[in-house]
This record gives sequence, C-alpha cells and structure tokens, in this order.
Amino acid sequence: MGGGLYSSHKKNFDTTRDETKIKPYGDTMNDGKIQLSFTLPIKDGDRAVETARQYVEKLNMRDIQVVHHEALDKEFTFFVVYATATPTIDYTAIQVEELEIETLSMEETDAFIQNNIGRKIIVVGATTGTDAHTVGIDAIMNMKGYMGHYGLERYKMIEAYNLGSQVSNEKFVKTAIELHADVMLVSQTVTQKNVHIKNLTELVELVEAEGLRKKVVLIVGGPRITNDLAKELGFDAGFGPGKYADDVATFFAKEIARRLGK
Repeated sequence: MGGGLYSSHKKNFDTTRDETKIKPYGDTMNDGKIQLSFTLPIKDGDRAVETARQYVEKLNMRDIQVVHHEALDKEFTFFVVYATATPTIDYTAIQVEELEIETLSMEETDAFIQNNIGRKIIVVGATTGTDAHTVGIDAIMNMKGYMGHYGLERYKMIEAYNLGSQVSNEKFVKTAIELHADVMLVSQTVTQKNVHIKNLTELVELVEAEGLRKKVVLIVGGPRITNDLAKELGFDAGFGPGKYADDVATFFAKEIARRLGK
C-alpha cells in the first residue's frame, strides 16, 4: 500500500530530482512513506509492539510508528505500521507485458461481435479446483454484474455459462467441449502455498491435451493475478483487481476477431 494515510498530501515537487528514481509517495514527492500490515505469532502487549517495530527496522525502514495493534488470538497479534522506505527504483527500467485494450461498453461490444463475428460468443466460466469463492466469477458472469458494470449474461451477443465454484479442471474442460465454447474464463482467489499456480498449470495442460488451445480464448482472473503471470502460465490474458466484465468482454471479442482476420 502507498502512503494514503498520510493525510496532508502537500505536493512539494522537487524539479531537480531524477524522475527515473522513485519512492512511495505520502506527504511529499518521494518521501518514501508507506503503510505495512502483518501478523506476528506473539501475545499482544508492549513487548509485541516493540517486536513489530524492530522487525520493520530490520527491513531497512526508518521513522517507524506502530499505529495499531490488535490481538487476533491469545498468541497472535495484528499490526499496522507507518514507516519510511529508503530504496528507490528506476521505473523506466521495469518491463511487463501490459494488457492494453480500449474497453468498449456493453452495447459497443455487442455491436462489435455482431459486425465482426456474426454470431454469439459462447463463454464458460468457473472457479476451479478446491477454491470455493464465487464473488469474482459472479461479478464477471452474472447479469447484475458488479459496481455498475453488467455481467456477461446481460450481453445480447454473448452466451454465458457460469458453472460456479469448486469445479474440477476435468469438468470445466469437458463442459467447454460439450458447449463448443469460444472462451474459457477461470477465477482464482485462494493462493496459499501457490495452489492457484498448480491448478492453473494443470488446466492449461488439459486444454492442450484435448486439442482446444487454439480453439478457445483462455482467460484467468483474480486478486493476485497479473497479465504477466497469466501469459507465463499459458493463458491468453490475466485480469486482476479493478477489472470488470466489459474489460474481459472487450478483450475476448477483439481476440476472436483477430484470429478470424477481422
């Protein structure tokens, strides 16, 4: 998290600074102010607060303030800490495979599909593996959508099938074959011990084994998903926080049209 809780936000810009070397922003540009939150397996109290402070100090932080501590159990304490980071980073040297799309509205996407594909796009979505979370897949698929962004079920030119949660990769692939899916959309929320990596890798392998990889647009979404990670695992795209059904629909509609040479 950035220094959002440093509330004065005085924009004291230094025109002589090296703009390629950046730090987190709190009150003034490049002041390095950050907020940390974490849990330690110790009993709450003064000793716990000092332990948390010294731990953050070991992270090469300074100006450390433990602003909140709360017992989660007899032997676990949650902390919120403000501190100042010392390292800088060269933003211009960072290279990622950004997903650059000009998002269309629902009506624009329907028109694009009608004009460039000429039939409904079939989308199968699920939360796969042992993951029981449905909020993410429902936000993208369900007619009511999320945060004012309608889900894929409301699109006139999209036939959407939401299989829900805890769907095995085998069932997901089998259903996609039966429905002649154009798009397979998988949501992953649980990431402990990188269980999502194993599950997503297995899914790609199954899709490839069934000879579907070139026939479907394969998309993954979730709070810990980036487009870089998705591409590395063999997906066509990955959507993380702040993305909605219209972003996803725009991507796969344009991708299918591209494959058709449109």
